[in-house]
Amino acid sequence: MKITKVEILTNSNPIELPIPWRPAWSEPSGPHTKSFNLSLYKVYTDQGIVGYGPNIGGNPELIKNQDPLQIRQFWSHHMGGKRAGNSGKRAAGLEIALWDIIGKMAKLPVSHLLGAKLQKIPVYAATSRLLDTKQQVEQVKSLIDLGFKAIKLRLHRSNPLDDLAMISAVRNAVGDQVKILVDANQNNASSSIGDEYKFWSRRTAMQMATELDQLDVFFLEEPLPRKDIEGLSRISNIVEMMVAGGEHTPTVGDFSPHLLAGAYDIVQPDITLTGNFGIIGLKEIASTADHYGRLIIPHVTGGAAFFIMFAATLQVMATVDNCPMIEFPFDPPILTPETLQSVLDEPFWIDEDGSITVPRQPGLGIEINEDSLETTLAWELKL
Repeated sequence: MKITKVEILTNSNPIELPIPWRPAWSEPSGPHTKSFNLSLYKVYTDQGIVGYGPNIGGNPELIKNQDPLQIRQFWSHHMGGKRAGNSGKRAAGLEIALWDIIGKMAKLPVSHLLGAKLQKIPVYAATSRLLDTKQQVEQVKSLIDLGFKAIKLRLHRSNPLDDLAMISAVRNAVGDQVKILVDANQNNASSSIGDEYKFWSRRTAMQMATELDQLDVFFLEEPLPRKDIEGLSRISNIVEMMVAGGEHTPTVGDFSPHLLAGAYDIVQPDITLTGNFGIIGLKEIASTADHYGRLIIPHVTGGAAFFIMFAATLQVMATVDNCPMIEFPFDPPILTPETLQSVLDEPFWIDEDGSITVPRQPGLGIEINEDSLETTLAWELKL
């Protein structure tokens, strides 16, 4: 089997958001996002099998003449192997499409090809905005009513005491009905974000962690920049609450120093965010975390291609022992199945127990409705 053609599928009209969106990790006075744009790879084979993957900016010609069955060779050659993330080729979307093809050829879901263990996996609702305390309490109550058993709230108000007051109010309002997770988004301190984004010092981060620990928070995400391994380790050592991070960690191997130092109790790799993890890389990171006795709760980016990145992540996490839940961006009216899963006839949604069932259809297990998508030819092999 070989790859014969790649097409790029895009939504003919942007997915309009009901209200302008400014997430908590952006500049306070920065521009609002008003729509999402979808872009997918559609990869053809000489046996008539087609696979899909998210277009994250890689070069689709990387899989010219590629035999999908030689996927480990593709990952090692184009995605850096153990140094995945360093190649700069951003090939994760193509690797996901190859796995979709392999599964369809074998008439098995990807999870079964990798040694499936689980039929369903819990998810947490990941909110995205800084709401006032009253709004936040009402939002959490509504998410509980929908069936979510774990909810992630955003910190990083201009005064950290306001963050604590909000979490305290939520905990008092809902008691132990739900796991509360919090994200401080401090890794942006190592980026080029502007001066308006106020970052925590080590001292502030340690004080916040101590207070949040008393509020029975399940995990604190990114209390300090990723490169501050010593500071993260100190926080982890002084609280019972788990410390999480790693969505921007560039390579598989770069998780080891954090795990060895005890900086992360939970690693949060994203299958496509750094460009070159893909399904094999995500599985490797889960194994590395398990070796150190740590958990993996993958980050999943919220956007128009969320559904396919989530599908791939779900297939991988069904094969590991150390994944208690997966991120599920949900922040009505902005991040919803209508905006994040617009081309799925059967969008992902939670069961009564707050879990999502791992699809059992071949490949990634999803059916994409192309009616609203436009096609552009990337390349075609002349046979």
